[in-house]
Amino acid sequence: MLEGLKKLVAELNKELPKNRLVTMTSGNVSGRDSSSGLVAIKPSGISFEALTPDDIVIVDLDGCVVEGSRKPSVDTATHLYIYRHRPDVNGIVHTHSNYATSFAALGQPIPAVLTAIADEFGGPIPCAPYCKIGEEEIGQAVVKYIGSSPAILMQNHGVFTIGPTPEEALKAAVMLEDVAKTVHLAMLRGEPIPIPPEEVARAHRRYVEKYGQKVEE
Repeated sequence: MLEGLKKLVAELNKELPKNRLVTMTSGNVSGRDSSSGLVAIKPSGISFEALTPDDIVIVDLDGCVVEGSRKPSVDTATHLYIYRHRPDVNGIVHTHSNYATSFAALGQPIPAVLTAIADEFGGPIPCAPYCKIGEEEIGQAVVKYIGSSPAILMQNHGVFTIGPTPEEALKAAVMLEDVAKTVHLAMLRGEPIPIPPEEVARAHRRYVEKYGQKVEE
């Protein structure tokens, strides 16, 4: 069942340690099949190095295991809440990446002080209040506070990124950690200079419309 999606989700999970976004078995990537609505997600407590497509668990939007012998991620309820309430989202990534999570530990958003933040995120990366782990509370907070951003910090916890595809959610997670590191370093030296909101909006619009190999109509 959904062999292509399971393979993709397994491969993207392996990208998390490669990009130094996770340690040991923490963190996860999931993907939703837009046709069936079923979700492929990393199993709980399995090392990224050992992960294979056969380990990926298929669940429905109510959390029932449809295929797989493994126990799904402890963050499954969070992922499923987001999928149920954001039909535009078909990929979710969760990490505890160091620099981004350092902002989460302080309960601080990451300000829009870099053109890369304006381009990819369209504004400051928000930080949601502390939530209990394990049920739907984190998913509820993500949906409530993420706005139009593809990324959100969860106070005292970590990072969630979303995208129309699992690949886009992974890209947001990688870029988030990169800009978080740069902003952190800038804050050690002084007060970063904010980009005016109208320029953030213009840069983001241009990035969305022009960046990459867009097909001209």
